[in-house]
Amino acid sequence: MACFTASSFSMSRDAVASSKSRMGLLARAIEIRRLDEMQAQGRSIFDTDLAVAYYARVSTDKDKQINSLSNQKRYFEDCIAENPHWRFTGGYVDEGISGTSVEGREQFLKMIEDAKRGTFDLIITKEISRFARNTLDSLRYTRELLRFGVGVYFQNDNINTFDKDAELRLTIMSSIAQDEVRKLSERTRFGFKRAQKNSVLLGQNNLFGYNKTDGRLEIIEPEAAIVREVFERYTAGELGLRAIANDLDRRGIRGRQGRPFHYSTLYGMIRNPKYKGCYAGRRYASRDYRDKRSYRLSEDKWLVHEDDRIPAIVSEALWEQANRRL
Repeated sequence: MACFTASSFSMSRDAVASSKSRMGLLARAIEIRRLDEMQAQGRSIFDTDLAVAYYARVSTDKDKQINSLSNQKRYFEDCIAENPHWRFTGGYVDEGISGTSVEGREQFLKMIEDAKRGTFDLIITKEISRFARNTLDSLRYTRELLRFGVGVYFQNDNINTFDKDAELRLTIMSSIAQDEVRKLSERTRFGFKRAQKNSVLLGQNNLFGYNKTDGRLEIIEPEAAIVREVFERYTAGELGLRAIANDLDRRGIRGRQGRPFHYSTLYGMIRNPKYKGCYAGRRYASRDYRDKRSYRLSEDKWLVHEDDRIPAIVSEALWEQANRRL
């Protein structure tokens, strides 16, 4: 009777895994060869047996965009189902994600990993700007997909990456899409500057202690009481912001969406001139439209002045005292 030790069993299991991996690579190599033959014979992706997936993305989570996404999904599923040569393998959808880079786009990155495993042969997407608005990303990922025998068909741009001239056309169209992002960023930045110069109250309705209505801020008294407590306890000098945040959490006092207060939350609260009844603009800026990170401007560049649309929650004297202690 054969006797197997734990070591020999482990080696056997590793050998099986290695064998499966080699078989997977071999199967993928055969599939890539089949796709090469498709091109050599002049056949299109539409009359070739292919496993097909789709990729869709919307950049915000607003209802209108989500409805657009739902329509995209239904359209792609119907489109794939109508072709007798295609087998639907599923879709990959990123909601509320910017297309400037692939960073943070979980479904996109999962799609790339599934492509490496040979899950599908072709990805259909609406247009290049849905796939990537960065030229480098477009080329990098379409090249990587082709190495694994997977093509991308950009419907609106009529680009199929299996075609010989696809990369040239993709580079041109990706550059145009990237430049559109730059122009949009510049227009948005210009609009912000004009709005700030005219003291327009920007931002969403998420400032703790206030409710934004018709371009004015209204005090929410239960929240305002917590803001006053933070300022008063901090200026008293007995506790730091981290200790105050911990005490609020212990007492079950939370911010918007039920999130606990942290040091950074209270630091931002103390620094915000709106709490003393002032308009505050141009406090942050970004260096590059491709980099969404912002940096804080020095106070001499801020636009700060009294504004009757912003009722004060704390006095100016208390605000100044708290800020001197930061």
